[in-house]
Amino acid sequence: MGKELNEKDTHAWLTLLRAPGLGASAIRELAADRTSAAEMLAAASRDVRLDAGARAWFAAPDALLIDGDLQWLQDPAHHLLTWTSADYPALLRSAQNPPAALFVAGDPTALWMPQIAIVGARSASAAGLANARAFARAFVEAGNVVTSGLAEGIDGAAHAAALDAGGRTIAVLGTGPDLVYPRQHRPLAARIAGHGALVTEFPPGTPGKPENFPRRNRIIAGLSLGTLVVEAGLSSGSLITARLAGEQGRELFALPGSIHNPLARGCHKLIREGAKLVESAAEVIEELHGVGALLAESLRRRIDADAATPPATGAAHVDPDYRRLLAALDAQPAALDELALRTGLSAAALSSMLLVLELDGVVIADGGRYARR
Repeated sequence: MGKELNEKDTHAWLTLLRAPGLGASAIRELAADRTSAAEMLAAASRDVRLDAGARAWFAAPDALLIDGDLQWLQDPAHHLLTWTSADYPALLRSAQNPPAALFVAGDPTALWMPQIAIVGARSASAAGLANARAFARAFVEAGNVVTSGLAEGIDGAAHAAALDAGGRTIAVLGTGPDLVYPRQHRPLAARIAGHGALVTEFPPGTPGKPENFPRRNRIIAGLSLGTLVVEAGLSSGSLITARLAGEQGRELFALPGSIHNPLARGCHKLIREGAKLVESAAEVIEELHGVGALLAESLRRRIDADAATPPATGAAHVDPDYRRLLAALDAQPAALDELALRTGLSAAALSSMLLVLELDGVVIADGGRYARR
């Protein structure tokens, strides 16, 4: 997944992505009317609306920068998912102003799994960190991926708890894929790349500039079925993620707190403005059950398109993993961790398979538990 570009197209895409002043919307517009990255590049270099910096770049792209990007992509665990790729995550594609491409370190299939974002204050309280860990564990145990921004505080606690629970997590970066900010999260980033994915729209070598992080936040919101804000002050960047989630029609949740806690004021503001007040992970999971149909439909189309897995009803007869899963299901609802024990399959694999089975009408899902119809 993510390796279908040939060398010429990859070079063209990297040249476009590094062009100064050429934003994601302009690149998506180029892709709409052209069949190859080379055609996109040729059209961009002829565009009379380009400023002097962009014209100079297309006249003489920095070969060292492009070669560095290509070298980063040589690693089998590194991927470039472009707007024209079928591997580009469907939920993000439907978001507002999605990136033209994503640099991914880790498993790009994680971006197609049902994700719940957990965000919050960098200077979180002990109670806030404990809540982030508890919700993250519950989300991955129910078959979801936890998505966040690798920041200190709530973000880091959510990532680490998801991994400790044996689940997957996705970190969306405000830097290039080869850099980690904050530096103390380098070991955590390595764990995430091994059991999930590091994702960014910024090419290798891009430092963590302040203006990058609001752009990162829109990707967190766009990848996720819903966003949970654990703790946030009134000036917290987490409120940006929350606003973007709401603008993109995604579900928004917030934990209430003490009226004397400054880190609860952002959450209370969100609740007053329409975010759902939640006190347990089960409430979030139940609320997102219907929204997951969006991802299920996109996943089904993706599976059918590349024939990686046959439609579930047919797969039950030919695919041993589906046969194992169907044999483990009965009329009594079972949680994902129970099904993992019965089948020996990972929670990540089961969550994708169950989505397809639910779409086919074979499985009934209720509050994170699954039964055979």
